[in-house]
Amino acid sequence: MADPAHTAPAVAIDGTGGRTAAPAEAVVIDGTGGRTTTPAAPAPTDSIGGWTTAPTAAVVIDAAGGRTTTPAAPAAIDNTADRTTAPAEAVVIDAAGGRTTTPAAPAATDSTGGWTAAPTAAVVIDRSGTIRALNDAAHLLFPSAGAGRAAADTVAGWLVAAHDRGSDEVVRGEAGERAFVAYPAPHGEAVTWWLVDETDARSAREALAREQRRTAFLSEASAALLGSLNLDRCMDVAARLAAEHLADAALVVAPAAGRGFPAVSCVRGGRPARVRLDIDPDELPGLGEALQGFPPVPSRWLDPGSAPSWVLPAGFGPVGSIVVTPLPGHGVPAGALVLLRRGDRASFTDQEELFARLFAARAGAAMSAARVFALQASITDTLMRELLPPTLAQLGGVEFAGRYRPARDGERIGGDFYDVHPAITADGDESLAVLGDVCGKGLDAAVLTGKIRTTLRALLPMAGDHHRLLELLNRTLGGNADARYVTLVLASVRREGATVRLRVTCAGHPPPLIVRTGGGVEEADSRGTLIGVLPEIKATSADITLQPGETCLLYTDGIVEAKGGPLGDAMFGEERLKQVVAECANMPADAVVERVQMLASQWIGRGTHDDMAVLAITAPRAQPTGPDLA
Repeated sequence: MADPAHTAPAVAIDGTGGRTAAPAEAVVIDGTGGRTTTPAAPAPTDSIGGWTTAPTAAVVIDAAGGRTTTPAAPAAIDNTADRTTAPAEAVVIDAAGGRTTTPAAPAATDSTGGWTAAPTAAVVIDRSGTIRALNDAAHLLFPSAGAGRAAADTVAGWLVAAHDRGSDEVVRGEAGERAFVAYPAPHGEAVTWWLVDETDARSAREALAREQRRTAFLSEASAALLGSLNLDRCMDVAARLAAEHLADAALVVAPAAGRGFPAVSCVRGGRPARVRLDIDPDELPGLGEALQGFPPVPSRWLDPGSAPSWVLPAGFGPVGSIVVTPLPGHGVPAGALVLLRRGDRASFTDQEELFARLFAARAGAAMSAARVFALQASITDTLMRELLPPTLAQLGGVEFAGRYRPARDGERIGGDFYDVHPAITADGDESLAVLGDVCGKGLDAAVLTGKIRTTLRALLPMAGDHHRLLELLNRTLGGNADARYVTLVLASVRREGATVRLRVTCAGHPPPLIVRTGGGVEEADSRGTLIGVLPEIKATSADITLQPGETCLLYTDGIVEAKGGPLGDAMFGEERLKQVVAECANMPADAVVERVQMLASQWIGRGTHDDMAVLAITAPRAQPTGPDLA
């Protein structure tokens, strides 16, 4: 046993011999129980700021594999490194020149598997900015760095700046072509900076953020493009979004319509401009194919210098890169999209071209939907004109006025109708007014209404014989498989001086009401059977004479059967209708139908109702002349 006189003032015996974490002196006890004093390891590499606080997990496993331990300090920078790499025994020379043998430190904490071989770069820098130690990974990262050298001259500036600030926060920066995040571990008079490579993680985060932005843009673009079914507006939105997010300028070209190609051009930050291009699309390589729906030509195959002038917006400058991609539609191409970048910007990448095609697919679908909607709207308007009631005015010296309200407020057509046909008979002085009510509601009833109106128009040469006309119409409708029927009122109208002569025939329809100048109301004496139900019909006609200011009112059952009122379940009824028209004595035809329709609508309120139609035939009042004007 060694002499007790060699005992150090303080003793700290750890798993590696106890010297790395000891104070000014430590005692090493050899295999025979002897001991000697030896200086401690450098403070900057102790267990507080070195190994144990590293951001990367580390586990030391002994040779037997049976137990694990974490060294208190990196042995590689211990000043007793001769002991950590020694064989089974080591000799320690004490201050007096004596020596004793001691077991070597565990091999797991040597310079090969501990600090120096750690895959994460670590640099120990003291308060003065001097490097105290660094491992192999840090030396590869900063080749000119070394123990005792100034950090400012050898390591990354952002790391030195963070150290000089005394920051204990995580900092990020680049070294070479790699990105690192530096974790500080203060201990004593120094800080150990652990530099973790986050290049791949940052690239992944950036790629994810880029895809999230693109996905959000495509979602917003779809909403904006589908926000309008107007083709011109849709092209404006497509050009503006493409110029703002995909290129410096964009040109949206639609298929040829007549002479020329409708197009919209837009520069980033500008407003879309509509033009019509009288061009040969093959002047721009890939455009002719794109307009036919063929796959796009890669931008690297296109020579920006050969782009025709009509592609470039005014004052755009030299073109550096061009992308031409089709706008796919529903079955047929919707057009083409041309993207332009200035010469001072990078060319389109493959990923950007792919993203442009994704945008083009949405723009093409929206433009195609707008074009289909426009076509359908045009067809609907053309057909609707034949189904809507006509606008009436004075004809042959007789006032005519009508009003129609379909059963569903959102629709414009239904099963009720009226028409006034000018005189086409030989004497040429008799007009034919028709008001009818087809069985059913909505579009199906409107289709049958259109057929009946067309048939009646074809039968106008027989308008003088109401019974014959109704018989032919009955035969026509009797062959319908859906067994629908119609009720009608025919009124042949002739002006005779100041009066108006009418011949009225009803076929299963409520008789017209005659409003006299004194306010009296009469029913026309005409009855008849439905049209389209029985093989033979019966109908009687009534002759009526209207004095100036008197009116004959034709109406459908939707008026009298309208339910409403204070309790919501009372019918408007014939008596109430007679009271209303009695108040309309001496009124113009247009005022009569307006008042009847208004009061019936007020009676209904928000309730449901059938189709409602009214037609007024009025003998004009004599215009005052001469002294009467005074």
